[in-house]
Amino acid sequence: MKLIVLFFILISTFSFSQNKKSVEKVDSIAYYDFMRDSKVKVNKYKDALHYTQKAISYSKLNANTVSQANETFRLGKLYFDVKKYDDAIKSFHNSITLSKSFDPSVIEASTYYYLGLCYMRKKSFNKATFCFDKVQSLYKTLELPYTVDLLNVQRGIIYKSRSNYNLASATFLKIIAKPDNWAILDSKTEALYQIGMIEMDQNRHILALNYFNKALKLNEKTTNLEQKAAILLALSSVYVKMLDKNSAYNYLRQYTNLEESISISDNEKLDVDDYEKFKESERLKEIKQTHQENIQQEKANKFSKLISILAFALISILSLLSLALYKNNIIRTQSNQLLEEKNRELIIAKERAEKASKARSEFLSTVSHELRTPLNAINGIAHLLLEEKPKKSQMNYLKSLKFSGDYLTKFINDILEIQKIDSKKIEIENIDFNLKQLVENIQNSLKELASTNNNNFELEIDSNIPDNLIGDPTKLSQIILNLINNALKFTQNGKVQLMIKLLSKEDTIATVYFEVKDNGIGIPEDKLDAVFTSFSQGSIGINRKYGGTGLGLTIVKKLVEILGGQIKLISAIGKGSSFSFELQFKEGEKQLKIKEKPKTYDDSVLKNKKILVVEDNKINQMVSKKMLKNKGIICEIIDNGEEAIEVARNQKFDMILMDVHLPGINGTIATQQIRKFDKTTPIIALTAISLNENRDMLLSYGMNDVITKPFVPEDFYAGIAKYI
Repeated sequence: MKLIVLFFILISTFSFSQNKKSVEKVDSIAYYDFMRDSKVKVNKYKDALHYTQKAISYSKLNANTVSQANETFRLGKLYFDVKKYDDAIKSFHNSITLSKSFDPSVIEASTYYYLGLCYMRKKSFNKATFCFDKVQSLYKTLELPYTVDLLNVQRGIIYKSRSNYNLASATFLKIIAKPDNWAILDSKTEALYQIGMIEMDQNRHILALNYFNKALKLNEKTTNLEQKAAILLALSSVYVKMLDKNSAYNYLRQYTNLEESISISDNEKLDVDDYEKFKESERLKEIKQTHQENIQQEKANKFSKLISILAFALISILSLLSLALYKNNIIRTQSNQLLEEKNRELIIAKERAEKASKARSEFLSTVSHELRTPLNAINGIAHLLLEEKPKKSQMNYLKSLKFSGDYLTKFINDILEIQKIDSKKIEIENIDFNLKQLVENIQNSLKELASTNNNNFELEIDSNIPDNLIGDPTKLSQIILNLINNALKFTQNGKVQLMIKLLSKEDTIATVYFEVKDNGIGIPEDKLDAVFTSFSQGSIGINRKYGGTGLGLTIVKKLVEILGGQIKLISAIGKGSSFSFELQFKEGEKQLKIKEKPKTYDDSVLKNKKILVVEDNKINQMVSKKMLKNKGIICEIIDNGEEAIEVARNQKFDMILMDVHLPGINGTIATQQIRKFDKTTPIIALTAISLNENRDMLLSYGMNDVITKPFVPEDFYAGIAKYI
C-alpha cells in the first residue's frame, strides 16, 4: 500500500514539475501549497515558510478570505513544528480572526487545536482549556467525528498541572483502557507517561516504573522521538529515586543520545540564522506594505481635505438658510419643552397610579387569602356546634356566627373575583349550554330568597332563542344571579322580572337581550354611575339597612364587558330599577341533553375510611378531625409536608387531604413526591386559593381535586365521597 502511495506521489511530482508554470497561472494557491509540502518533507522549513507567505500574499491580492485564513493557519503550523510558539500563536490568532467572516470549518477547529497545544507548551492552561472546548464545540456544530482521545490527553495534563490528580488519573486511565490501534498510539503512550509521572510524584515508584515501561514499549510502534526522550528521562529519574544508579545512568545515556539526535534534526529543519533572515525579510515586507498604505492614506487625506472644504462651503450656505428659521425654532423648542414637561408629569402620575393600583391589588389579594384560613375554622366550628344540638339560648348566637362567616366568605370571594378580573387572570369559556335550562335553574334557586321579602319573581324568555348556544355559562350565571339578588334585596312586596329576548339571528350568530327589572326603592339619578364602583351602594344609610359588600354590580359590569357587552341602567327613586345588556352567542350544532341533578352522597360510604389530613393550623386540625369523625371516618393528622411523605410511604390511606401552604415542603411538592411511589390514592387540595393559584395549576402536581377554604360542610363531605 505504501509503495502505491509513493508511486502516485512521484508521478504527481513529475507531472507538476513539467507543468509548473501552467499550474501557477491556473491556480497559484495550489502551486504554493505543493511547494511548501515538498519542502517540509525534506526538512527545508525556511523555503516552506517562504512559499506559505507567498500563498498568503496571493490570497490577499485576490481578496480570498477563506484561502488567507487557511494559509495563515498553515504558517502557524510551520512555526509550531519548529517550536516558535509565540509566532505560531500570533498566526493562529490571525487565522481565527479571518475565519469569523465565514461559516465554521475543519480548518478553524484545527487552528484552535494547535493554538491550545501552543498554550500547553507555554503553561497557559486556562487559555488552552478554552481552545480545546472550542474545538469540541466546532466539531459538534459541523456534525463531524473528532478524536476525543487527543483532547482528553491534553485535558488530563491540565488537571495534573492543577494538582487534581484524581481527575487526571481517571482521564488517562480511560484512554489506556482502550484497545491498541494506530489512531490512538500517541494518545495512549502519552497517557501512560503522564499517569507514570503522577505515580512518581506520589512516591509510588514501582507503579510509575510499570507505566513508563508500558509507554516506552508502545512508543516503539510510533516515530515520536520527543515522546520517547521524555519517557527515557522519566525512567532515569524514577531509578534515581529507587537508588538504582546503573539503570538510571543507562536510561540517562539513551536520553542524552536521543536529545542530540533530535537537536540535530531540529537544526536541519531551520537554523537560527535562517529563521532570523526569514523574520527580517518579513519585517521589511511589512515596512514596505506600511509605506504603501501610508501613501494611499495620504492620497485619501488630500481627497478628504478637498471634500471638507466643499462641505464647509455647503454648511455655510445652509447656515444662512437656517438663520432665517432660527426664531421659529426657538418658539417651537420652547413649546416642545413645555409639552415634554407636561408629558413627564403625566407619565409620573400614571406610574404612581399603576403602583397604587398594584399595591391595592396585592394588599387585597394577600388579606383575602390570609382571612380564609381562620374563617374556615370559624365556619367549621359553627357547623360542628350546630350539629351537637345546642341549647335554645345558644342557637341564635350560633346562627349569627354562621351568618357572619357566610357573609365574610362571600365578601372575600367578591374581592378575589374583582382582583382576578383586574389582573387579567380570568379566562372566557366557549362551551355548549342551554340558556333556557340555565335561567330556570337560577329561578328555582332564588325562590326562597324571593319569598323572604314577599316578592314575586317572574321569568320571561323568548321561545325563538336557540336551545343550544356556545358561550360562557358560568360568567353569565354570575351576572344574572348578582342582578336578581340585588333586585330581590332592594324590593319588598313587589315584583322582580327577568326578561330574555332574541334581538336578531344572522347565520349562526344570535344577539340576545337581557333585562332584570324591579319595582323596588330605586336609585337617585346622581348615583347611577357610582353604583358600579367597588364598595359603593348609593349611600351609607342603604348599606346599613340592607347590608351587602357593594361589589356585586362592579363584578356584573366587568363581566359583561369581558363577554363583549355594555350594561345599561335606568332607575328612579320609589319606582324601581332596570338593568339591561346585550350579548352575542354562536349557535351550537348539537342538541344538549338536560342534565339531571347529581345525587347527594351516602354517609355509609364514608364510615371506617382512613384519611390522612396534612394541615399545620391547629384550629383547622381540630375542626377537620371533628368533622371527619362525625361521619365515622378514621383520621390521622400531620402538620408538615416532609412527615406526610414518609407516612404516606409506610401506611395505606383511602384519601389524603393536603393543605397547600405548609411549613418546609409545601403541599404541591409533597404531592409530587408522593405520586412517585403512589399513583392511586386520591389527594384533594385544601387551600385558601389566591390570585397566584388556580385549580389547573394545583391539579398539575398530581392532585385529584381542590376544596377551597372556607368550605361548605356538605360540599366538603360530597367532595370526599366522590373520590372514596
